[in-house]
Amino acid sequence: MSQQLISLSPDLKRLRDEGYEIQVRAGYLVMSHVPYVTRARQVAFGDLVSELTLAANRTARPSSHVAMFSGSTPCDQMGAPLSRLINSSNRSTIGDGIVIDHTFSSKPTTGYADYYEKMTTYAAILGKYASIIDPGAMATTFRPVLSPDDDEVFTYVDTASSRAGIAAITARLATGPVAIVGLGGTGAYILDLMAKTPVRAIHLWDGDRFLQHNAFRAPGAPSLAALEEQPYKVDYFAAIYSNMHRAIVPHSEFVSEANVAQVLTVAFVFLALDSGPAKRVLVQQLEAAGRPFVDVGMGVHDVGGTLGALLRVTTSTPHAEQPASHRLSYGDGAAPEYRTNIQIADLNALNAALAVIRWKKYLSFYCDLEHEHHSTYQLDGNEITNEDRW
Repeated sequence: MSQQLISLSPDLKRLRDEGYEIQVRAGYLVMSHVPYVTRARQVAFGDLVSELTLAANRTARPSSHVAMFSGSTPCDQMGAPLSRLINSSNRSTIGDGIVIDHTFSSKPTTGYADYYEKMTTYAAILGKYASIIDPGAMATTFRPVLSPDDDEVFTYVDTASSRAGIAAITARLATGPVAIVGLGGTGAYILDLMAKTPVRAIHLWDGDRFLQHNAFRAPGAPSLAALEEQPYKVDYFAAIYSNMHRAIVPHSEFVSEANVAQVLTVAFVFLALDSGPAKRVLVQQLEAAGRPFVDVGMGVHDVGGTLGALLRVTTSTPHAEQPASHRLSYGDGAAPEYRTNIQIADLNALNAALAVIRWKKYLSFYCDLEHEHHSTYQLDGNEITNEDRW
């Protein structure tokens, strides 16, 4: 992906062709081997780092004039810090092992036209002082740079995390594979959210076909031709989300005792399937294996001509004091609010969002003060109740 992006973007290609050492890592543009002067009036080499603004796997005009730098304090040839260039100094990791020590601010009147202009400008500011001490110190080395592309799960660079400055936190989501069991309304929205995370693989389990009624409670807008083909749900959604995530793995079958062992091979499971014997078997096997999972449930009911709803997110983790199974329904003696099967897209989406947020809390992406393992959202009062806090 890094090399493809460089090849497709004239400004990045120009940087590479002129001998600059550039890579795209964690959604940032990194230029290595940039000469600068230290306080000791010695020439050293650091890394310039910039956000990346992309459009269809090509660079767009830079959205920020600010650049970041990895190295000690840059100085002039006399060892005086470049205070007019340095905006702030604070060592931090921004993602994929990229450590920055300073932020620079040098803003042209009209901004930078492209990344070639931006990166060469900052390199020239630092390099002009280095060249006074060592005329042979240059950023253009023509050295080949290895690409980390083989490890990428996205088909294009995640610049959203880098633009927001959360690439290092987002990296916590790059865990082992997950499974989504059930691609009905809520399960499909779980996939929509999970496909935007760097999780290593997403396995989809559902034996149903994608029919017309599914279109009204799922993300996206299928064409009439797609509905006429009646594809399996897992194949339909895998085809869509593989445009973004490389590792969407469809299984066009229901989970049963015969194949439950395959589900247990993943690191985390989202359960979004109807209640029944298969769900009971799956939950028992997951708990016995100590495999963490989130189970979602939704009940919609008539309240005097309007609809009320109760959404549930139940989490099972190895360190929980009691199993989550005591909170779950399998269709036998279920409470009335969980017996109905009305599906509404916005409630499906909300239930999915709550489930994915819980997964992200489990991985310390989000702050988690209560560590709740069971929560319910009551629509009419707009209230979320947390229970089983461990």
